[in-house]
Amino acid sequence: MRTYELTSVTGAPVPIPDPDRVVHLQFRRFAGCPVCNLHLRSFAVRHAEVEAAGVREVAVFHSSADELREHVADLPFDVIPDPERALYVEFGVESGPRALLDPRVWPTIVRGLLAGRRRRDKWPALRPNGGRFGLPGDFLIAPDGSILASRLGVHAGDHWSLDEMLALTKPAWISLAQRG
Repeated sequence: MRTYELTSVTGAPVPIPDPDRVVHLQFRRFAGCPVCNLHLRSFAVRHAEVEAAGVREVAVFHSSADELREHVADLPFDVIPDPERALYVEFGVESGPRALLDPRVWPTIVRGLLAGRRRRDKWPALRPNGGRFGLPGDFLIAPDGSILASRLGVHAGDHWSLDEMLALTKPAWISLAQRG
């Protein structure tokens, strides 16, 4: 895997791979996406567990930094704008109508919208940059750049839960500790 020097919405540099930690690189949809917000909030409230596991959380959106800032300002991890979808293409993360047409995502959409209303989140744009049909992707990247695990979603809510992601990192850190 090649190395990337990405820039977060705050302007901070984000190296991929991270030389000291496993990176959970997750591809989300658009700024304000209710499914994405619900998912990322589950990672935010348990961020200490992610850090304790030696994982750097990085979320990529196909929105501009300006669009993202108001939706992700309170997240405790790096958020990367990729409005041209260059990273999506490189990692094979696709889009398609099945993102929203798959009935398995419908309950998650409703939960995301209701949670956003309770938090008084700003509604997403009617025509978000990159469209509404983005699919999620999850990648665990070791410090040496190797892909430890990956998942390409088949609908908008098809992604690793925090517990699934943490379970996948355990074998990686045992292996890294034995080498070190």
